[in-house]
Formats: sequence, C-alpha cells, structure tokens
Amino acid sequence: MTDALPTGALAAAALPVTARPSDSRNTTGPDEPVPPGYRAVGDHRVRELVGRGLDEFVIGQIIEHRPARTVTETDHLLTLALTGNPAPVHSDLEFCAATGRDRPLVCGMVTLGIVLGATVRSTSGLTTANLALDALRLEHPVHVGDTLRAETQILAARRSTSRPEHGVITCRVNGYNQHHQRVITFTRAFLVPADADPVRATTGY
Repeated sequence: MTDALPTGALAAAALPVTARPSDSRNTTGPDEPVPPGYRAVGDHRVRELVGRGLDEFVIGQIIEHRPARTVTETDHLLTLALTGNPAPVHSDLEFCAATGRDRPLVCGMVTLGIVLGATVRSTSGLTTANLALDALRLEHPVHVGDTLRAETQILAARRSTSRPEHGVITCRVNGYNQHHQRVITFTRAFLVPADADPVRATTGY
C-alpha cells in the first residue's frame, strides 16, 4: 500500500525539474543582486571577497570586524612554545599567586595575533607586503576565556610612489574584550593593489 501525495505535491512533482518553485529560490540569475561581501564570477555563481583595492578604502571609516574570537588555552600554550617565552607570569600558577595574580596572563603575542588576524579579510587580504607595525600598547590584561573583537579606522590611503601598481594603507587597530575594555591598540601600514580587479581575476580571489 502506498501513501497518497497531497494535491499540491502532485502538481509540483508533475512540473519539469527546472520549473519547480523550490528551484527558483536557489538560483541567482544575471539580474539578481549579488550579496554584500561577494562578487559574481559566472552564471549562478558568486565568490567571497577577501581584502580591498586602494579605491575601496575610505579615510576615516571605522570597520567593526566579525566574528569575535575567544582566547583558548591552546592559543596561549602554542604561542609560548613557538616563541620560547619563559616568563612565569604566562605559565606558572604559583608565581602568579605569589605576585598578586589569580591566573596567568595571556602572552601579548596571542592578543596581537588574534586582533590583527580578525582584520585581514576586510582590509589587507590582498596585500603583498606588510610595511609597519607601530605605537603598539597592551592596555588591559587578557586571560584564557576572554573574547576579543577588533575595529579598524582607516587613517590614510595613497598610491605608492615607488610601486604605483600598489596603494599604501595606514590604519589604527583597536582590540576590545567582552566587557568593552580596550586591551590593545596599534597602527599598521600595508600594501594593497591599486586596482583589485585584475589581481582578483589573475589569482582567483
């Protein structure tokens, strides 16, 4: 014995595959808007954007980066191992207790790495060179379990005089914890394509 299909289901099943109503929701025709953060690369196909070209930066604009990132024990321990940092304030519970801390501090390289890394997709994703990291200040303690988010303010955007096919971007990056306390601040400068479209076309980005 077979179950009878509802009338609506019979009508849909009788339609050709290309004409079924559910299919129309999953296709993107040539005139359909491309979602923010993507670019059209073919019929019914879009690609995520990484980075920007020079003319896509607006001086003074503040970019709120997402997602935020929770610091893990693995982040902390791997960085200590890779850098060879022996400071007991980062790893010795007894030392921390004897010096007035209830838990180890996360190494500043972890904080820097997480906050800077969070900015890359929407700023320097197409860079061919980082030029400078300046005025770095660690302003508040960070511990395992803290959640960090980043903001970037564009300070300057100009064409490179020595490499005119590139632009030079200077920006201020701030990192905040889950309590909205600023934990790190620094400026950075990096190269971006003066025209991103040929770079994206050549590299598949």
